[in-house]
Amino acid sequence: MIVPSPLKIVLASRNTGKLREFAELLPGVTLVPWPAEAPELPETGAFFQDNALQKAEGARAWWQAHGTDRVDGVLADDSGLCVDALWGGPGVLSARFAPDLPAYRDKNRRLLAMIPEGADRLARFVCVLAYAPMKGEAFTTSGAVEGSLAFDHRGEGGFGYDPIFIPDGYDQTFGELPSSTKHTLSHRARACAALRARLGMD
Repeated sequence: MIVPSPLKIVLASRNTGKLREFAELLPGVTLVPWPAEAPELPETGAFFQDNALQKAEGARAWWQAHGTDRVDGVLADDSGLCVDALWGGPGVLSARFAPDLPAYRDKNRRLLAMIPEGADRLARFVCVLAYAPMKGEAFTTSGAVEGSLAFDHRGEGGFGYDPIFIPDGYDQTFGELPSSTKHTLSHRARACAALRARLGMD
């Protein structure tokens, strides 16, 4: 699929961390944040791909009925941390893990406390992007990065679970590594690279 550039895309998320990362990972694309008056988007799928498509298609339908700007399409993602010692959890429930704890520093420490002593600390970040053009069929791209869990929350960079995830080949967490390094190897960077290729942007 070849599309004209520059693109103007609605990002179906109010997560400021994601908005910042997508702006850095999709240079030349104008991103429109999900409006405050728009509804929360459902995430009822069993897999990352299901949720990403559900959000992208739901956001496109809402924008076609209520959007005020002309846009080329809608982008949604579903991503999460999958921990081997937790049978792949929190996985698709990553954004809803420990809802009683508003701060990710506390969420991270609770998750780390759930790892049995002596257990394997292997983990991976997974990201699935769904792009729904205003006319045409939605599609997905994905990316993943393997790594392990730190023993405590380390670093203030990134967002979410970044300060407890150490990517393979590094000693620092995503919370400690500079964003320029993270953007060469993260799950979201790899999914965005695949999206750019699919859209003919590279």
